[in-house]
Amino acid sequence: MLALPISPTLLDVLLAISLTISLLILLVAINTERPLDFSVFPSLLLIVTLLRLGLNVASTRLILLKGNEGGSAAGHLIEAFGSFTVGGNYFVGFVVFLIFLVINFVVITKGAGRIAEVAARFTLDSMPGKQMAIDADLNHGVIDDQQARTRRSELQQETDFYGAMDGASKFVRGDAIAGLVIMAVNVLGGLGVGVLQNGMRIGDALASYTILTVGDGLVSQIPGLIVSTAAGVVVTRAGGSSRLALDLRDQLVLQPRALTLAAVMLGALAVVPGLPFLPFALLGGATGWLARHAATRKRSEAEAAMVVAPTATEPDAEVQVRRALEVDELGLEIGYQLVSLADPSRGGELLSRIRA
Repeated sequence: MLALPISPTLLDVLLAISLTISLLILLVAINTERPLDFSVFPSLLLIVTLLRLGLNVASTRLILLKGNEGGSAAGHLIEAFGSFTVGGNYFVGFVVFLIFLVINFVVITKGAGRIAEVAARFTLDSMPGKQMAIDADLNHGVIDDQQARTRRSELQQETDFYGAMDGASKFVRGDAIAGLVIMAVNVLGGLGVGVLQNGMRIGDALASYTILTVGDGLVSQIPGLIVSTAAGVVVTRAGGSSRLALDLRDQLVLQPRALTLAAVMLGALAVVPGLPFLPFALLGGATGWLARHAATRKRSEAEAAMVVAPTATEPDAEVQVRRALEVDELGLEIGYQLVSLADPSRGGELLSRIRA
């Protein structure tokens, strides 16, 4: 792909595949219960980054060779993104592309890379202590040998995963930098090819190559932004043991007090002079409904817990526990050869004499 020429139609298909893979990665990252369940993510991140860079090279070749033929020279997908974003104003198109680049490079990629670096360091530092804890549980009989091997394997996988994520995050950051460089090359190279080789006027060359360049940049940066977000979701859920949607529901949505305060504040903003009433009123009403729903659900869970709780302290269970904790008042240990003295079936009278 880096060396072979690609037709505009095939480029459209490959760009659509790249966008689909990026969305799939994000959805899998959100719905994964544990980060280790998506252990192939670092390798997949490298493959997707190389695919996106290869498509950038192919689109750059088409833009520079056929950019003077019209907007669809590099495919309809790039033309659509460029025309929609530029909207007749090339400066606005550049600004929008730079905003995407800053969000991806400065905010998401840099933060996710730092989190991956810290997670890899702390995971490696805590590895000896976790191994000692596994050995201690094995020695005390808390776990068996098979469970100990499983825990050691999971611990090794966790260490390898965060180490690989630390390295893979560098590819994502480099991809963002490459996007900016490729955009500059497309614009400057397009102007040079259009004006010097094809005899186009500067305005026509700028119009033709700018639309294609901005469209190419957006088509490559949007999947990169999605993949960077997925990487951030994976590395920030280091201690998670359930899906992100369930954690958000339990920790954010099912909080009646916080939702009630938010509804009151939104209602207060709705009546402030100069602020739009309808958006704040609708959001306040929706937040109030969520607060009521959360309070009702928590009340139902508390009532269900009160119904189930007495069954755990029934009298029979208490009696069994007390019997298990009782200590014998008198005990006598005898050797094996003296068992006949305590066995009534063999004529032993030891127990009857003790009772007497």
